[in-house]
Amino acid sequence: MDPHLKEKVEEALESLRPYLMADGGSVRLVGITPDMVVEVELLGACETCPMSTMTLRAGIEQAVRHHAPEITRVEAVRS
Repeated sequence: MDPHLKEKVEEALESLRPYLMADGGSVRLVGITPDMVVEVELLGACETCPMSTMTLRAGIEQAVRHHAPEITRVEAVRS
């Protein structure tokens, strides 16, 4: 994993964590695939929230792609 790219993705996730934590959730970077897909794990309340798909697409993915435009998408995985 490219350390510079990882840093940009972590910055994006860090900018969102206060909002997720306010609702009892969080997000953790699992990895970045060779085809530029960011894999994240939704934690806490985010794991079971019925709005998690919208949070992933409209919040997390948009923030990550803003910080790192080379990312193609963000996917939630379970560790």
